[in-house]
Formats: sequence, C-alpha cells, structure tokens
Amino acid sequence: MFYPYFSCTGTMEALAGYAADILGADVYEIVPEEPYTDADLAYYTGGRADQEQDDPDARPAISGSVENMEEYDTVLLGYPIWHGQAPRIISTFLESYDFAGKTIVPFCTSHSSGVGSSADNLHSLCADSTEWKDGTRFGGGTEKDMIEEKCCWNLLYALLFNSIK
Repeated sequence: MFYPYFSCTGTMEALAGYAADILGADVYEIVPEEPYTDADLAYYTGGRADQEQDDPDARPAISGSVENMEEYDTVLLGYPIWHGQAPRIISTFLESYDFAGKTIVPFCTSHSSGVGSSADNLHSLCADSTEWKDGTRFGGGTEKDMIEEKCCWNLLYALLFNSIK
C-alpha cells in the first residue's frame, strides 16, 4: 500500500504519518519544485494557489519522483482541499505515472469543505482501468485515534466488499 500526499501547512503530513503507522503504508511526500509561501496560500488574494486553482490546465512542477510505482496496487492519495478541489499539483502527480489497474483511495483535509467533487474531478487524469474508491475527508486537528477508527473501518469494508489488496 502506498500513500503519496501533498501538504503545505502540515495537516495532511500528520495524517499521512498516522496512516502509515496504522496501515503500514509506504509514504511519499509530493513536494512542489517551487515551495509555496504563506502569501501564495492566502485565499482570495490572487496569490499563486488562487491562480493555479482558477486555471484547470495549471500543472505545478514536482521535485523528485516515485521510482517504484509499479510495485503498488493500492494508492491512498492525500491532499488538502483548495477552493473545493484538489490542488493542481495532484493533477501533475496523477499525470506523471501509470495508474492503470490500480486502486486509488483519496483522503483529503479541510477545515470547512467536504470531499465534494474533488476526487471525481481527478478520475479523467488516470486510465479507465483505474478503480477509484469513495474519498474520506478529515478536519484540521484530527487525532490519530480518529484516523485509526475511520481508516480501519473503511479498509475493512473495502477488503470485505471491494477486494482492495
């Protein structure tokens, strides 16, 4: 099991660490080639994040790469919600690898927004044979025991009814 995640404020980073401990997943941080500043992340100011989210073709560059993606069948994809959607760097990530035949389970964080259509809007970036599971949203400040409870239940359900490996 593989858990790539993107985090600018540390919220998703903490959740990725919890999930790695609980599920035994290999973790990979999606790092932007040009790091985001506080000014870039300030909502509704016309900053970099606003500009990227307003441009469906924006693809921020990623620093580094995953060298053994072919080894994973299940990908837990972690990202924050920005303006109701996954950050555009997640599009860059998904378009950088072949997810054909893999299962992707999105996990997102938000202080206010739900998962919404964020995961649905990512489906077209992967092969038709990619199996997408329903996403889960965690609020800011979610503790490890909540992650454990929710992850274990969701994973058990998926194993019993949807054959995730």
